[in-house]
Amino acid sequence: MRTHARHAPPAGRGSLTTGHIVFMIVAAAAPLSAMVGTVPLAFAIGTAEGVPAAFLFAGATLLCFSVGYAVSARRTGGSGGFYSSIADGLGRPVAVGGGWTAVVAYNSATIGLVGASGYFTSLVLAGHGVHLAWEWCAAVVLVLVAVLGYRDIAVSARVLAVLMIAEIGVLAALDVAVLARHGVRALPAASFSWRAATGPGLGVSLMFAFVSYIGFESAALYGREARDPRRSVPRATYVAVLLISGFYALTSWAAVGAIGPGRVRETAGDSLGDLFFVLGRDHLGALGGTALEIMLCTSLFAATLALHGAANRYAQVMADDGLLPRRLGRLHPRFGSPHRAGLVQAGICAAVVAAFAAGGLDPYASMTTSMLGLGTLGIVVLQALSALSAVALRRKDTGAGLWRGVVAPLLGFAGLAATVWLVVGNFDVLTGATGGVVARLPWTIVLVVAAGVLWALRLRATAPQRYRALATAHLAPGADRTEPVGPPAPAPVSEPA
Repeated sequence: MRTHARHAPPAGRGSLTTGHIVFMIVAAAAPLSAMVGTVPLAFAIGTAEGVPAAFLFAGATLLCFSVGYAVSARRTGGSGGFYSSIADGLGRPVAVGGGWTAVVAYNSATIGLVGASGYFTSLVLAGHGVHLAWEWCAAVVLVLVAVLGYRDIAVSARVLAVLMIAEIGVLAALDVAVLARHGVRALPAASFSWRAATGPGLGVSLMFAFVSYIGFESAALYGREARDPRRSVPRATYVAVLLISGFYALTSWAAVGAIGPGRVRETAGDSLGDLFFVLGRDHLGALGGTALEIMLCTSLFAATLALHGAANRYAQVMADDGLLPRRLGRLHPRFGSPHRAGLVQAGICAAVVAAFAAGGLDPYASMTTSMLGLGTLGIVVLQALSALSAVALRRKDTGAGLWRGVVAPLLGFAGLAATVWLVVGNFDVLTGATGGVVARLPWTIVLVVAAGVLWALRLRATAPQRYRALATAHLAPGADRTEPVGPPAPAPVSEPA
């Protein structure tokens, strides 16, 4: 008899510091990809020069969300992400629906980023005389992601740290160049005027602003591998929100100054995805423009790696609770990584890439927009549920005061609920689809949540001990579940080899 690897202490446990986790979650947000992909659209069809204010509003909302999320993270041991957080406040049925939604959302977002990585890498290479089909570029990205995801999480954290420093460095250089050329005019006060901040296109700007933060909440997924999860997970979440908010607001503000407040909408509409490359070549020279192109590729790779890791850890948590095949929950005996979940996730991505390539479909207009759109909607729904869960914790003895326990989470929930409404209402803008299957993708989230709730209720009726064991593996001492569903589950036993 011997214990399965998933019950053994992970080899990677205690390897992540707060700084490592910050790099992981900032990488998932992909700052350069957000600047290149979403800011020009927000300029063109949103509030134009008012976009920097939208980023600050989104950052303030998510900071309020993080306050409640931190309370839950300390109770759940800083592990399990949304699944554990929702279970602690809203109960197991909603948590199972949320956990399955997380698996769908993070896998969809990863697939979308693989497509974007292949597409943009192929374009950049072609611009420098190297012609390689997008599917082969995507295959290389996927192999690298799978290999790094298989290894100790600290290896991925170090790779992401290097890529994030380079990515943020090139955008910071652009900001400095704009400030040096335009002086105080590079940061026009018009961006934060009431008229600009609340003008036509406000809903679209807010939608793109919140979309640009996707991935920042993934800190809690690395609780098992953190040195001090109850401290590092909340700290990393706060630091990431502040860093991302400041960076997005400053860079988009400098872009407004470089273009000119009155010309933002027209210029962005003409340039769209080329906008920041044009600004880079204008302010940093040809070398700076090339650096931005290269960093866009590495930014997409870093985001793919970060979300691949998040998807794997949701699969692991759900498998440990028997809500997915238990084999997916096993950890590598040397690296402590959820290697089987990672290989399955990479296999799913490869199958989708092969299907799109065989069908001759556009990797960006078809694959990336639809999959990222679905993933974004699912993650924002989970954020809203987690914020509501933090409010529900008020009935338990959490030690949180009025601000941390009620006001901040409610403010976060209000902003996130509005974002869900905006994303659903503007799903065609987000995905570029005006009908067909893609337009109906938001119903996937409804169906997955409903299926999870019904499955949990079935477990409560037919297997109460198993039901009571759901989402309890990392609950902090004294943080009792209160649902009266039968006797406590027996302690886990070793399984035969």
